[in-house]
Amino acid sequence: MTLWFVFALMTVAAIFAVLLPLGRGARAQIQGSEVVVYKDQLAEIERDLATGLIAAPEAEAARVEISRRLLAAAGSEPVSEPTSSLKWRRAAAVLALVGLPLVAIGIYMPLGSPLLRDFPLAQRERGAGSGMAQSLENLVVQVEQHLEKNPTDGRGWNVLAPVLERLGRFDDAVRAYRNSITYNGESAERRSDLGEAIAAAASGVVTAEAKTEFERAHTLNADDPKANYFLGLAAEQDGRKDDAANIWRALLVKAPADAPWRPLVQSSLARVGGGAATMPALSDETIAASKDMNEGDRNAMVRGMVERLATRLKQNGDDVEGWLRLVRAYLVMGDRDKAVGASGDARQAVANDAARLKQLNEGLKTLGLDG
Repeated sequence: MTLWFVFALMTVAAIFAVLLPLGRGARAQIQGSEVVVYKDQLAEIERDLATGLIAAPEAEAARVEISRRLLAAAGSEPVSEPTSSLKWRRAAAVLALVGLPLVAIGIYMPLGSPLLRDFPLAQRERGAGSGMAQSLENLVVQVEQHLEKNPTDGRGWNVLAPVLERLGRFDDAVRAYRNSITYNGESAERRSDLGEAIAAAASGVVTAEAKTEFERAHTLNADDPKANYFLGLAAEQDGRKDDAANIWRALLVKAPADAPWRPLVQSSLARVGGGAATMPALSDETIAASKDMNEGDRNAMVRGMVERLATRLKQNGDDVEGWLRLVRAYLVMGDRDKAVGASGDARQAVANDAARLKQLNEGLKTLGLDG
């Protein structure tokens, strides 16, 4: 109601802004201009008299005549303005008085929403995300209805299962994954997905049932990353941290450099005290040459590279990534004391740079060196 009252006041103000100039008489403007002219003439006579351009008697006579005209202009009756001008001004006034509200209403009704209730901005922003979630829920309902009529549609179960898991409906996701295996056949990926859903339903605990599914997946494909990761997680939850570290370390050795799950495995490996199985970067030629070396020579080569990296960092300590590679290499080689010492040297080297120090501490925390 208050908003409509404000709009009404604004409309009235706009109408008066248009009508006020139209209501002024032209005569007043004409009279005002005549008075100004006569006053200027009187002032000019005074200037001419002062400079000697006009004699005193002539100046007095001119002053009397101009004063008479000035009085006549100031006290004369207003003259009527032309009828045509008056008609145009009245038409413009009526148009402003009636036309402006009509035009405003005509524009607002099709474009505005006069019956819409207040909708705060925060709710609008939440509404965009909730709208997407709602559409996804509606899609899931449609797929579920389809599968009730066609329960042997393996492709439908295969599509529905991960969506249910993403929505947090883990028990339903487990059922969908089982049906997917039943109607699509067994595979390492499907067994791993089923095990992950079972673990998610148990709040992240790799239960005996989930572990069985991961073991089946591992039997079908020994390199399945999801199965190996969760088997390592099961070992960690059972208290067998060394076994977990060995599983994850072997997984990282075979992992592509750009594998999206590599950081997760590295952080898990650091959590169980196994460091991260990533050595300083080796060139293609060095890797090719190392294949022909025996174990002792290969280890000596790696240690030499690590020592050269340590020497370089002592000369230029701003390389945070270099420090993290050095600490990681010491952890992989089992030299935890050297890793701790290198982390202390790294913190001292970047102590004056807050951004680098923060990056270093986060990296060290990932490697299991919080202190």
